[in-house]
Amino acid sequence: MTLPGDDQILVTAELAVPPQRVYRAWTDPDLVRRWWAGSAGRATDVRVDLRVGGRWRYAMEVGGDEIAFHGTFREIVPGERIVSTEVFEDPAGYPRDEEELVNTVTFTGTVAGTLLTLLVRARTRAQRDRIAAPDLADELRERMELLQRVAAGPR
Repeated sequence: MTLPGDDQILVTAELAVPPQRVYRAWTDPDLVRRWWAGSAGRATDVRVDLRVGGRWRYAMEVGGDEIAFHGTFREIVPGERIVSTEVFEDPAGYPRDEEELVNTVTFTGTVAGTLLTLLVRARTRAQRDRIAAPDLADELRERMELLQRVAAGPR
């Protein structure tokens, strides 16, 4: 994880799985449910309407509380690129639309498999800094390992 700009977080992962399988694990609700929450909790709601203008929502239970995020797909190039918004829902279930992020995920084929790149664009440096907490890199590393495992599994 790096911070390439005042409002950006960049995550890259080399995955030993072809791009189409990583893309499917990133977009198929049944597969997302298996890797997204990591060890932080248990995925309780994973909805994906994979089309431009379609919405997504992921929620997990952590210590009896629900933590949820939702957004809208802005651009989709199947197997290659997804641009979507992301909004954190506070514990009362109200979205914090003023803190909407824009995420760009690319799936690039390599000799070894896939280079996954996630660019998160925040509205401000302060927002980026809140998101890029010290433990975020470890959480992302764990989730990328789980994503690879799920993508490599049976179809």
